[in-house]
Amino acid sequence: MCYDWGEVEESAVKVLEGEVGWLSCPLFSHPTVYNYTSSQSAGLNLFWYRILIGQDLEQPIGYSSSSQHLCKERERLWLQPAAVEDTGQYICMLRNKSSCTKIAMRLDVLPRDGATPPPLSLRGCEPPLAVALAVAPGQTKIPLQHDGALHCPDLQDALKMTDSDSAPSVTWYHRCKVYPWGNSDRVMKENSLVIHHMVERYQGLYYCTINYNRKGRSLNFTRAVNVTAIYPLSMPKDPSIIKPTKDHVYTIKPDTEVHLECRALIPYVEGPRDIGWTIDGKTVEQLSDSRFSKTNRLLKNDLEDLTVESVLVIEDFKAEDLNRELNCTAWNQRGNATRRATLTLEVSLPSVELACGLGVTVALMLVLFVIYHVFWLELLLLYRSWFGTDERYTDNKEYDVYISYARNSEEEHFVLNTLRSVLEQELGYTVCIFDRDSLPGGTITDDTLTFVARSRRLLVVLSRGYGEQGSQGLLELRAGLEGMALGGHLRVILVQYGPSRYRGVSELRRARLALALVQWKGERESGELNSRFWKRLRVELPVRREVGGGGKETRTGNKEKATYRTYESQSSNSSQAALLPPC
Repeated sequence: MCYDWGEVEESAVKVLEGEVGWLSCPLFSHPTVYNYTSSQSAGLNLFWYRILIGQDLEQPIGYSSSSQHLCKERERLWLQPAAVEDTGQYICMLRNKSSCTKIAMRLDVLPRDGATPPPLSLRGCEPPLAVALAVAPGQTKIPLQHDGALHCPDLQDALKMTDSDSAPSVTWYHRCKVYPWGNSDRVMKENSLVIHHMVERYQGLYYCTINYNRKGRSLNFTRAVNVTAIYPLSMPKDPSIIKPTKDHVYTIKPDTEVHLECRALIPYVEGPRDIGWTIDGKTVEQLSDSRFSKTNRLLKNDLEDLTVESVLVIEDFKAEDLNRELNCTAWNQRGNATRRATLTLEVSLPSVELACGLGVTVALMLVLFVIYHVFWLELLLLYRSWFGTDERYTDNKEYDVYISYARNSEEEHFVLNTLRSVLEQELGYTVCIFDRDSLPGGTITDDTLTFVARSRRLLVVLSRGYGEQGSQGLLELRAGLEGMALGGHLRVILVQYGPSRYRGVSELRRARLALALVQWKGERESGELNSRFWKRLRVELPVRREVGGGGKETRTGNKEKATYRTYESQSSNSSQAALLPPC
């Protein structure tokens, strides 16, 4: 009978195809139970068996032939080198004539072009590094501005198998580059790599390939060491609680699941470090109340100085839980930091009433937004009629509007029969038109500047012929813009009557970008007094307070004033009055 320990629970031993690997008999992992030397003295011999993939029977492994790549050295079975066909289950057995003990383990030989991708740091590297590592990298931490040494793992094992007349050699790689790397900060001493004056860019995986000769064959295997920079140990390394602060109070709602967050900075020092909660002096694991649990997570790793968070979860929070002592503690080998969580009950608010009030407020805001978006012109005109200031009582201007336009038949017809007619007869504004109101014999330039200066608004009718160099319209526009720039009461309004050209006329380009533009869209859309054109134009024109009988100034009164101005104009300029309609 043979006592069978079964198969080891640890993961399979992995070896890269074409590299050296070995299996250590797990029976000798507990020297107090089995020791190789004492087993040999007791007459126990070590034998190896294997069950390859696709087979069921155990096959003994022989070592007599020198060409075999499998060999036994004390408690180890060496593969020099390993092949994909070696994958399977291996059994080591200790036996003599009266007793037998065996245990099994698994070996996986990874193909070099296998499906397992290489680490990100190896992507794009040339062979032999453009492969996945079979053995997990070693870990080395070096403080910034300090020295450190890297030793290739398992080098001592290669020394045992090397021929007596040769010594193993080690080749180092970092970020796909082979040593030397062209600086004096990293140098090799014998087979080790020494880093002088550690900096952050020297972090990462370092690969070492060990080459040695055995029985005339050249063998090798690759290992890795992960180098991490840490802050110097001379810096403060005591943990500190970031959250909760000393004056922080957790607001708790009864009969709900409560989450208490604790955040801490735990600097790196060798040894264990962690964060956790205690309830009345007991950890969550020691507490018999299943309502309490915690979850920890890493938030930030700054050169191995960890910012971690622990969340204490209390299910179905009770009022008596307020009297418990809840402490969050973070610790490492240098010390610990503790902060108590202060709890208070949340004052219940009438959620239904708040929700209804909020809903009504939002609905009212939406309605007001729609009303303003649709009727903003009407609302603005209404506001101006109530609160606007009539400029006739604040300045000494004579005219409300001075109309500037291109002197041709089409624009002249629009100005005289549409703009002038509505502004004077319907809206009650005093309008000045140069060709109608100027006296004969005067200087055009001086009279134009005088009329513009005596007006509250300059209404510019933009069309194809407006603004040509040397035209009177350009003179009027320049006078209006200059009046606005000097801070007077004159404002310029642009009315787009037809297509116009701005190229070459700087005044028009600036005015088009900076001033209000009212679009005339033809007699059908803009002809009615309640159309958008006239509402938009009235917003830009001076405010008119409606006065007179019953609080309103009648249209008849407006016509009488217009007739009186016409009489004065006819008496001063009878020839022009015969050609143009009266004011």
